[in-house]
Amino acid sequence: MRITVFGANGPTGRLLTGQALAAGHQVTAVTRQPDSFPLHHDRLDVVGGDALDPVAVEAAVAGREAVLSTLGVPAGKEPISTYSRGVANIVAAMTRHQVRRLAVVSSSGVAPHPYSEGGLLFHHVLLPYVTRVLGKTLYDDMRRMEALVRASGLDWTIVRPSGLFHLPSVTDYTVVEGHADGRFTARVDLAAGMLALLDDDRHVRTTVSVITTVDNPTLLHWIRREALSKS
Repeated sequence: MRITVFGANGPTGRLLTGQALAAGHQVTAVTRQPDSFPLHHDRLDVVGGDALDPVAVEAAVAGREAVLSTLGVPAGKEPISTYSRGVANIVAAMTRHQVRRLAVVSSSGVAPHPYSEGGLLFHHVLLPYVTRVLGKTLYDDMRRMEALVRASGLDWTIVRPSGLFHLPSVTDYTVVEGHADGRFTARVDLAAGMLALLDDDRHVRTTVSVITTVDNPTLLHWIRREALSKS
């Protein structure tokens, strides 16, 4: 399949691109820094472009069969519009070029729920702080993005991971529609879950959660290694 990956040079985007190539797909990887992209392959086209540039988006979408967005920006107090503006450009280009299949990464923080193993610290301190203070502008823009996707008329899937962390290989992860009872998602599992959507019509026009059920970090370890990381 001919697919385009936006946000390809991020941690999840690189994994998704590599997995897509391993699965035999023809991949167009869109990144603002093409010279730093670490992957090389005969079936890979690395395109320098910004999802906020409608012309660049159109060129990256035309002639493809599916688009996967792993766009991501750091949380902060300043207004964020990368998700909604970028996906608006993607949806417009897909509509013009009659490309139907779209999957976008969002976050469980868009609609936070309590987790059975969360504990008092997580539910009453960390989760409210992340979703209502630290990540408020980020999650607000993700909600705008999700609304645009749902209204697009495309064959879309919104993918909501929980706290992202690193594992070296894909696990027996869980995909469920709506909310999943799990605090963590390995990026490699998120990438695998997105790629699997291309061969599975069960989750078209639905929101799904991808959860890693083994080798999860402790909350303290996750905060130290992931939540406070700038990468």
